[in-house]
Amino acid sequence: MQARFVHTNLIARDWRKLAAFYCEILGCSPVYPTRDLSGQWLDRATGVPNAHIQGIHLLLPGYGAAGPTLEIFQYDEEVPHQPFIANRPGYGHVAFAVGSVEQALREIINAGGGLAGELVSTIIPGLGGIVFAYATDPEGNVIELQQWIAQG
Repeated sequence: MQARFVHTNLIARDWRKLAAFYCEILGCSPVYPTRDLSGQWLDRATGVPNAHIQGIHLLLPGYGAAGPTLEIFQYDEEVPHQPFIANRPGYGHVAFAVGSVEQALREIINAGGGLAGELVSTIIPGLGGIVFAYATDPEGNVIELQQWIAQG
């Protein structure tokens, strides 16, 4: 099988606000048209009766127009959000390389996000130095911010 990564889906409480956060703070850009999807085909595909989703794809920074996207969708009916636990099996976070983790954290916190752990600096043998932190977007989804520093 040959495969190519296309997108990661993030379910939001308010897709418009969350998409604006990722565009304004992390440099994503919208890929139109927005989506407003429902129907028996969606019920069958998702396993959610009477599914209705709205949202948009956001082009991730650092890629061309055909690059992977972050798909932000909102269902009419949602289940409660579980708090962040780093060792829970399944998808854990999305990661962004930034010029300054400290500055990115300030911007995220000022935009309604938060810090999920501590800002850490370490050396990873064979790869170099890294400064990183787990932050949360305004809805509690985890974002890893990382800044690599070449070994001298």
